[in-house]
Amino acid sequence: MDKRKLGPSGLEVSALGLGCMGLTFGFGSVTPSDEAITLIRTAFERGVTLFDTAEAYGELNETLVGQALAPMRDQVVIATKFGFKEGNPKEGMDSRPERIRQVLEQSLRRMKTDYIDLFYQHRVDPNVPIEEVAGAVKDLIQEGKVKYFGLSEAGADTIRKAHAVQPVSALQSEYSMWWREPEQSVLPTLEELGIGFVPFSPLGKGFLTGKINENTEFDKNDFRNTVPRFSEENRKANQALVDLLGTIAAGKQATPAQIALAWLLAQKPWIAPIPGTSKLHRLEENIGGASVHLTPDDLQRIEQALAQVQIQGDRYNAQSQKAINR
Repeated sequence: MDKRKLGPSGLEVSALGLGCMGLTFGFGSVTPSDEAITLIRTAFERGVTLFDTAEAYGELNETLVGQALAPMRDQVVIATKFGFKEGNPKEGMDSRPERIRQVLEQSLRRMKTDYIDLFYQHRVDPNVPIEEVAGAVKDLIQEGKVKYFGLSEAGADTIRKAHAVQPVSALQSEYSMWWREPEQSVLPTLEELGIGFVPFSPLGKGFLTGKINENTEFDKNDFRNTVPRFSEENRKANQALVDLLGTIAAGKQATPAQIALAWLLAQKPWIAPIPGTSKLHRLEENIGGASVHLTPDDLQRIEQALAQVQIQGDRYNAQSQKAINR
């Protein structure tokens, strides 16, 4: 798989990474440990070098990622995140410098490693100046415990303030065909400063795969039950985007998911999406998206078609929305 450079400090990753959240968190089920380890190692064998976890995904998530990648530790980029009270998003933010250090030491123990490659602030903490956050991570970088600094769901002004203290290598935020808000101010800021972009939910939390429709029933603990965009009514309304993707995919002998990923990769050479899955056949499908070439004409036709589709529903509930783009 092709490699991409993120940020001003030389961070190089595979064009597609692997988001590991769903292996243990968010969708109501936990992937058996042996299956999760096999999936992660298969991703590596297929060329994936960027693996994404977080304190908020639970101790098991970081532990599995560390265990799976131990044999090839020096060949991969492990990203994890800090920023929530006791690692629980429902408890609110906590990016105090002492808490950042505590989370780092905890992540190192869980993953049995001496360093974290990419350490993200999971959400911007309104109670801690971003300059203090950047300074705390800068100290950890100087100590050799962290290699690169990242932000998640931060707005342009916050990115600039953080970058002035410690260069930001990557911003992680949601970005896909059905959530394009980063194009307004975030992407231009990243381009100006030379910061890489790591889109999460590049497949619209599964919707852009074409495997979800108005009749789909989610596990009672699946976070999508709380997402307005996934209401039955909105799923029905948003089917037009999936239908469009299916038409484009048929013409390129690809799947809708592969077109959605290829579209993201075509936007900028410093974008590295991190689709997540717990299934080996979906992993193979997603990786195939990195080999789909969209011509300028393809992209223009997609752009014109997308302009005709009106997406219905917010991407987060009101509580989660408060923590975004500060």
